[in-house]
Amino acid sequence: MFKNQPKGLYVLALANTGERFGYYTMLAIFLFYLQAKFGLDATWTGQIFSIFLALVYFMPLVGGWLADKWSFSKCVVTGISVMFLGYALMSVPTPVRENTSLYILFAALLLISVGTGLFKGNLQVMVGDLYNNAKYSARRDAAFSIFYMAINLGSMFAPTAAIWFKNSALEQDGFRIEQTAEEQTAKVQLKESMIPTVCNWCLDTDNFAQMPKEGTEEYKSMLDFAVNAKIEANKDEYKGQDKKAVEESLKAEMSQGDNLPSFFSTNLETFASQCSYKTADVKEFASAYITSFSRGCGRAFMLACGSLIVSFLIYFLGRSTYRHIITDKKSDGKKANKAVVEGPELTPAQTKQRIVALLLVFAVVIFFWMVFHQNGQTLTEFAKSCTADSTGSWTRIGFNLWSLVAIAIGVYALFSVIQSKSAKAKAISVLVLAAAIGAVVWIYLGTPAVVENIDPAVYQQFNPFYVVALTPFSMALFGWLASRGKEPSAPRKIGYGMIVAGAAYLVMVFASLQLTGTNGSESPNWLISTYLLLTFAELLLSPMGISFVSKVAPPKYKGSMMGGWFAATAIGNYLVSIPMMMWGKVSVPLIWGILIAICLLSAAFIFSIMKKLEAATSDEPAVEPAKAIETVEDDAI
Repeated sequence: MFKNQPKGLYVLALANTGERFGYYTMLAIFLFYLQAKFGLDATWTGQIFSIFLALVYFMPLVGGWLADKWSFSKCVVTGISVMFLGYALMSVPTPVRENTSLYILFAALLLISVGTGLFKGNLQVMVGDLYNNAKYSARRDAAFSIFYMAINLGSMFAPTAAIWFKNSALEQDGFRIEQTAEEQTAKVQLKESMIPTVCNWCLDTDNFAQMPKEGTEEYKSMLDFAVNAKIEANKDEYKGQDKKAVEESLKAEMSQGDNLPSFFSTNLETFASQCSYKTADVKEFASAYITSFSRGCGRAFMLACGSLIVSFLIYFLGRSTYRHIITDKKSDGKKANKAVVEGPELTPAQTKQRIVALLLVFAVVIFFWMVFHQNGQTLTEFAKSCTADSTGSWTRIGFNLWSLVAIAIGVYALFSVIQSKSAKAKAISVLVLAAAIGAVVWIYLGTPAVVENIDPAVYQQFNPFYVVALTPFSMALFGWLASRGKEPSAPRKIGYGMIVAGAAYLVMVFASLQLTGTNGSESPNWLISTYLLLTFAELLLSPMGISFVSKVAPPKYKGSMMGGWFAATAIGNYLVSIPMMMWGKVSVPLIWGILIAICLLSAAFIFSIMKKLEAATSDEPAVEPAKAIETVEDDAI
């Protein structure tokens, strides 16, 4: 798996790992940060989130165009610097719930998106250029699988890091419950993850004195919220009763008089009484809690700055491994530092055919990313509002990051046992595998029978974990098929990926059938299973798609075509907001049903043009050995 790859792959992959760790640290808590600090509803947070993601993935089109005219490497370094400024600006403490703070946030997001545009696509073009040499060309797909795994290695640790920084600030400021369940004189009938929402409602409704009018969407949302909170907090009392009847009874009860505002004020007061931060004014407590929550998020954003420093050091110190592919286009129009491999020239007809094929693939990619990146919106909202914050059985070790790390190490050790040639290597691999299994069992036995207060952001660690753990299986499967001449083409893998993504949302349909409105306490296993299927789809589409672009793009348009891949991703990321805009307005199962339909229609489209896509690369000329020009300068980056 890792053998016979150019050293530059590992340097560029690790540089990307550092950058992606910072990005996903920020993204893991971004939705909650917007809702808490600025008191924004689902529609507004969905729009901001989607526009930001769209910019992040649209800017590589501009970055690729600049690199085609300038230098891929210098664009990468500039991108790191600009992203650093963006995360640093996000980490600056600013007042909560003020427009000025929101404008500063928008400026920071713009810097991050511009920096990502200069960095992301161009780094991947450089990875592809390592494989233009005939010596390595057959390992291109495997290389991008390794590269993609490295991306997710960084993002696997990001949610836990972000949650730790956020919670450490709350704990330091006295906003975490100190008493155990046995010591509590009164029970808080709210998930701790929902406290920021209730604090904002307290501020918006003047300490719950001015509730929204009955019948409005805001009122319905608060009513559903309260009903499901009471059911979850009193499961034993309602056990065996008809769920619908209980819900209707509680809705009728909560709608009377001031029962609804009393529910929220009482629970917030109870929560406040069990924290070390003391004040007689609940509204003051709510404001201080939101400020502390925001400060913790700011510390996580500062961590992203640190990860970019690490990324730059890896990239700079390892430049000898990729220096031969650097192209620097000087102002006088002459190319220097050129050791990029040049294959036979394509005819104008071949160039046009390839560009058309890529554009058709991009059209399908738009809809894949629309459904996949629901992990930052509707799936996160489902985790927060519709999923139980406790779990038991084997599922509980999934919420311990180190158990996931041990499982991933065990997977790689198992493959090493199978693939190692020497007895010594096999013996070492067996010992590592045994240690990994022992670690998982030890963590399981040491974990409480029921894990409680699960933070919704932690679900975002499952997708990168699955990518890291499943990449060896994916590479082994496609390697085995390739050895028999039966490996599907990249466009076929993309079509299969769309079908698997549709299956993932079918799981969510079943998960949502028992919901009342947009609130509930469904099993965490539904989301864990959905992320597993979405990861299968991602492994079929994303690394193979990037490899396909790097291989098929005409040499003169590599940067622009890789930018086109990300531009398609950008459009898909903006469309992510559509399901979120429907949240609370239509039934949750219907939202998942719409996403299933999009997946199946996209799959049908790509299979209908499959012959055209495969024909575009059937005449791909063999790549000739590198024509290295020894003009590398000492100051090239």
